[in-house]
Amino acid sequence: MAKMLAVLRRKRQTRRYQRSVYLLPSMFTVGTLFCGYACIVFAMGGEYATAAKFIGVATVLDVLDGRIARLAGAASKFGGEFDSLADVISFGVAPAVLVFAWGLEGRLGLAVGFLYLTATALRLARFNVQSENPDKRYFVGMPSPAAAGVLVATVFAWPDGFGIPQAPVVALAVVLVPALMMVSRIRFRAFGALTLRPRSSFLVLLQFALLIAAIAVQPERVLFVMAYSYLASGPIGFVVGRLRKPPTARRGGSGGHSTTELPTRKPGDTMGAPNIARRPSRTGSA
Repeated sequence: MAKMLAVLRRKRQTRRYQRSVYLLPSMFTVGTLFCGYACIVFAMGGEYATAAKFIGVATVLDVLDGRIARLAGAASKFGGEFDSLADVISFGVAPAVLVFAWGLEGRLGLAVGFLYLTATALRLARFNVQSENPDKRYFVGMPSPAAAGVLVATVFAWPDGFGIPQAPVVALAVVLVPALMMVSRIRFRAFGALTLRPRSSFLVLLQFALLIAAIAVQPERVLFVMAYSYLASGPIGFVVGRLRKPPTARRGGSGGHSTTELPTRKPGDTMGAPNIARRPSRTGSA
């Protein structure tokens, strides 16, 4: 009897542990959702720098919930759908509202903000339906958190605007370029798929510590450079890949002479095969 009670207690503890493990990634997703909501609230109040910080926190939480779900084996269809809905709000609606309140003007700005939101939704929908990705090292199109990072890094670096007469035009470009990159077929590096060697772990930790120190000293400039460097990495990689690709080899012989293949005969096949005389070799002739 005591053994049966002990077994039942273990089963209950195991079920509780499994439930907590499955809930943990969704808790991070709830945090991502809250950051998007807080960004909208602070943007409507004119506190643009604070609103931009919430999107930065949402990006970190979005990375963590996927990693935790994979490591704990708690990935589920519900979690994937919940994460996508949270991403639409935190990396689509919130950045669009923030940039519109910060620098976009008039009906054109309203249309451009809606275009960015639509591009985010399309990017997430395409990512969800791409069940088989041949190369896990790259994203097809710019990820929505990175695109939102470009917008909020710009706002965080210039919270009071650019201060130039062409500021509305620059703000339109800041929104349109990431939106087009999200729906493009250009590949962007997926840093989550990188594998670290044991020998390089110390060097990676040192680089990460230097990055944290640089962000602590000059957060506006460092985050701005990081966001726009990743934005430029996709088109630059696309152009370099095109230049390195060798030209397609032409079919046929050299010198403009066409070559015709002689029919071959399989061993033992004599039915209907033409009698072809062996031609002399032409190697060495000019």
